[in-house]
Amino acid sequence: MPDDPAEPDDAADRDDAAEPASDPDPDSDLPEDVRTYDRFTKIDGSTYDRANDFLRERTYITAREWAIARLCADFRTETGVEMTKIGENLPELVPFMTDTYTPQAVNQARASFEEKVRQAGATFLYGAMTDFLTAEKLDDVMYEATEVAKFLLEVEGVDLSVEAELAAEDRVSEVMREVREHSTALRHDRVACPECGHHFDATGPDADAGDD
Repeated sequence: MPDDPAEPDDAADRDDAAEPASDPDPDSDLPEDVRTYDRFTKIDGSTYDRANDFLRERTYITAREWAIARLCADFRTETGVEMTKIGENLPELVPFMTDTYTPQAVNQARASFEEKVRQAGATFLYGAMTDFLTAEKLDDVMYEATEVAKFLLEVEGVDLSVEAELAAEDRVSEVMREVREHSTALRHDRVACPECGHHFDATGPDADAGDD
């Protein structure tokens, strides 16, 4: 019997064509700025609890508030923050976030972050402006706060040079020295009423009673 005829040269091409096409890239429908966003790549979903515990032990904020505050800063346009984009793409933008958020939830988290920053700032400055903390203790507080802030920036992907770190520490130290000097002058020389702004001599006869 004659040999079976050889298959046509294009048989392999026909077989390939018959195979189902591979699934498209699931990221192809994401906005370009979402696909290229590369912060928080050093932390994933499995370490969310660790990140949250770290923040709760050292700051007022949660990992959720930290991440969303950063996103709100990065996705700010001339007309405002792109809260819908942030909420809809939250798991793609932040590896340790697993759920999408509504724009209202994004705004709430940002507002919570800002409120805690104000409260922490008031608490810290009050401590710095009183005699509750010595200069040495205040330096320790500033050092610890700076180290935590630098760690969070590094996790976000910010590459801090040694020169930049030292320059930032010098600026912070200079500001705190001025705070201590002015607070000392405020306590011992002149005092301003927080309600009306009236100044009176802290060592004068109305130091205790103030003005009626």
